[in-house]
Amino acid sequence: MADQKKKQFTKVNQLRPLDTGLNLTVKVVNAKMIAPRGRAQGRLAECLVGDETGIIIFTARNDQVDLVKDGNTLVLSNAKIDMFKGSMRLAVDRSGRVEVSESASLSVKEDVNMSLIEFERIDVVV
Repeated sequence: MADQKKKQFTKVNQLRPLDTGLNLTVKVVNAKMIAPRGRAQGRLAECLVGDETGIIIFTARNDQVDLVKDGNTLVLSNAKIDMFKGSMRLAVDRSGRVEVSESASLSVKEDVNMSLIEFERIDVVV
């Protein structure tokens, strides 16, 4: 009988650039559809999601767009951090899952926006 590994949940203020394999429980503060540019296919929405430690922008794609409604509590499994113009964006690709949770008691701390922190890439030559 194999022991099932219990999911380790991360808080929004613990997110760092290029993190992968993240599990979070967040509440949708604001969601808006955006028009894809170029050759991108499918639907796209940018959502402000957060928990009691802060907020971050979550990019929802295709079927995920139906789940991100204002006030919904989401459980994100195997999420990752993408970098866009020097700032962090939360995303869930094909290997992850987005589920709507029943727990609505999550309060969101809106004054700590992790997507507003700019990061600069520095290449080190060894």
